[in-house]
Amino acid sequence: MLSVESKRYVLLQEYRLHICMYFYLKEGGSFVHVGISSSTINHQARSKIKNIQKSSFQIATTTNHQQLRRNAHIISMHWLIRWLTNSSLLAWTILFCLSAATSSFSTTNMADFPPPKDYSHLIFETKQDNTKWFHERGPLWQGQAFSLQIKEVLYHQKSLFQDVLVFDSEHHGKVLVLDGVIQCTERDEFSYQEMMAHIPLYAHPDPKKVLVIGGGDGGVLREIARHPGVEEIVICELDKDVIDVSKKYLPFMAKGFDDPRVKVNIMDGAKFMEENQSSFDVIITDSSDPVGPACVLFETPFYKAMHGSLREGGIICTQGECVWLHVNLIQPLVKAITSLFTTVEYAYCTIPSYPSGQIGFIIASKGGKGCKVPTRTPEASVQKELRYYTPDIHQASFVLPAFAERAIFGSDR
Repeated sequence: MLSVESKRYVLLQEYRLHICMYFYLKEGGSFVHVGISSSTINHQARSKIKNIQKSSFQIATTTNHQQLRRNAHIISMHWLIRWLTNSSLLAWTILFCLSAATSSFSTTNMADFPPPKDYSHLIFETKQDNTKWFHERGPLWQGQAFSLQIKEVLYHQKSLFQDVLVFDSEHHGKVLVLDGVIQCTERDEFSYQEMMAHIPLYAHPDPKKVLVIGGGDGGVLREIARHPGVEEIVICELDKDVIDVSKKYLPFMAKGFDDPRVKVNIMDGAKFMEENQSSFDVIITDSSDPVGPACVLFETPFYKAMHGSLREGGIICTQGECVWLHVNLIQPLVKAITSLFTTVEYAYCTIPSYPSGQIGFIIASKGGKGCKVPTRTPEASVQKELRYYTPDIHQASFVLPAFAERAIFGSDR
């Protein structure tokens, strides 16, 4: 779980590096000249270089003022250094090295992240009865809001990446909020966690190795741990504070970390997948909402990384937003990755504390016949512990309302 602002900073730094890298190579430079081996440049960056040429030449002619502001200082610095050194190649070499030093391209420097925003304004007291409330508002659900009455604020601090809030509510139990957005409540978190984990796991005939990207609260881990056949559970969470806070205040979810099969990596999940090709039977991505540059998690390159890290016959399951609010985001992604995966499907569950009371899952397979019908079912002892998932609801979750079916998969369906 990583905030939008933190992703924005990372992507901006990487974009600057890509611009410098392109012109550096164009001037005849080599990574060997600056002491960087080709293995240091990750696969995603190498593939992006191919697309940098077009965007680089658009710098001088673009009508996108934000892009102009983003790149103006790079061009200005290049001409200044070129004037001082009388060498265009040397100028780009210096800028390349400076950009690499401040970029998350090779290793993320946590100290370089901008300070998280303050979301204290979302907590307020009513004058009539002196009750305290948390009031959630967000750009992806404009014109609507959701409020929970606060019994007690248990934790409110800023991590290196984001504003982290945990409070005990009057009717929803413990609540985790990151950068002003509700991540889970004790009352209804099980519906999301169970469906996100059990749909792909029970659709797979024999999952042995599972990767979770995000999910630092431990809820998805808790559900994966119910599968005795799984031999290894790997989680990549960038914000360690989310894990620590969840273990202290949300033990009903964080108990997932207690399973001895769990291996924790505090790092970027995309980088981990690049380093672990054809390694996992199931990959589950509990990502943040696709706002601004965080849309990278809702675009093809991230899904290509997951595809590469899957074994043949593997399944991915990612947070798929809400059909009542986001079909304009869901449809182009589903269309874009259809040629990449053997099957691409969409399921959903109901959860009252999420916007419009619903959240979806994009589920895709690398080989196989699809995930709509489970290939295995929970043992009786496990099913008694589950509060949302059943084999019947597994199949029913793929049945979409007519408007959503047409919007996501086309009018001919």
